[in-house]
Amino acid sequence: MDDLDDRSARILEFERRAWQHPGVKDEAIRDEFGLSSARYYQVLGALLDEPAALRHDPILIHRLQRMRDDRRAARDRRTLQIGRPLV
Repeated sequence: MDDLDDRSARILEFERRAWQHPGVKDEAIRDEFGLSSARYYQVLGALLDEPAALRHDPILIHRLQRMRDDRRAARDRRTLQIGRPLV
C-alpha cells in the first residue's frame, strides 16, 4: 500500500484549515513549506490525483476534486461564451 510522504500529508493537513483571507494563506504557505503559492497549488493539484492521498483523507480529496472540477467547468463556460480560450 502506497503511503503519503511527510510533505504530502502536511499539505493535506494544511488544506483542512479554514482560511479567511487569501493573503494570510499565501504567507503561511511560504512559511510552512518554503514554496510560492503557485508552486504549492501545482503540488496540491498533482496530489489530488494520487491514490495514496485519496486513501489518506477521502473526504478532503473529494471536496478538493469537486472544487477543481467546478473551476474547470466555469473556465470552459467562459471560453464557450467568447468563442476562444482565455489566456
